[in-house]
Amino acid sequence: MSGGTVVLAGWRPLFRKELLRFWKVSFQTVAAPILTAVLYLLIFGHVLEEHVQVFPGVGYTAFLIPGLVMMSVLQNAFANSSSSLIQSKITGNLVFLLVTPLSHWAWFVAYVGASVVRGLVVGAGVLLVTVWFAPSAMAAPWWALAFAVLGAALMGALGLVAGLWAEKFDQIAAFQNFIVMPMTFLSGVFYSVKSLPPFWQAVSHLNPFFYIVDGFRAGFFGVSDVSPWLSLGVVATSLVVVSALTLALLKSGYKLRS
Repeated sequence: MSGGTVVLAGWRPLFRKELLRFWKVSFQTVAAPILTAVLYLLIFGHVLEEHVQVFPGVGYTAFLIPGLVMMSVLQNAFANSSSSLIQSKITGNLVFLLVTPLSHWAWFVAYVGASVVRGLVVGAGVLLVTVWFAPSAMAAPWWALAFAVLGAALMGALGLVAGLWAEKFDQIAAFQNFIVMPMTFLSGVFYSVKSLPPFWQAVSHLNPFFYIVDGFRAGFFGVSDVSPWLSLGVVATSLVVVSALTLALLKSGYKLRS
């Protein structure tokens, strides 16, 4: 048995458990976010379609769809890992995982992997429902897929950090409402950052979520505010940093064994 196999031993049952956890309540974890995204599209698209054109030849409704898809991916990937961990801590069933010989790598792969699956499932659902309002062919689907997977993995890892840190649901809600939501909404989901004043453009470029949304949108239209390669570098670096932090916290048993 190789060292890598030993490190990841047992991750599959935990991964399957995390998949079943959100899928058993899919009306809440999948259908509800899709409905929310459709409502955003109907309201903003209806009001601004005739008044805003961000990219030449691209209507505002079409421009909005990739942003809404990615916003749904990010928020649901974060919610999956963070809610699962805090729920296990509060109900006390986390002890059943702690007595297993699962390594910190197995925890990471299972939780983040399930977060990626949930994020992509919700994102695909949003895309299938909303594309009916403004159908278009993807200019570079591999860019879209790459940013969707990397973005979901980043938020799944960040959700683990939040779940480890939090001791009650209120703290998870505060983390999401005061960090995740503002960074998501200010990432260019509803607008192009090029329409902002220079100062706020500079601020937006400090937000890693901006590069996720902008790179994902480049996969749809072949047009973006910054180079997709730059976005890929920023997102990949952010994923490595957050993953390293998450693995270090899991390895130390931060707020797990206290």
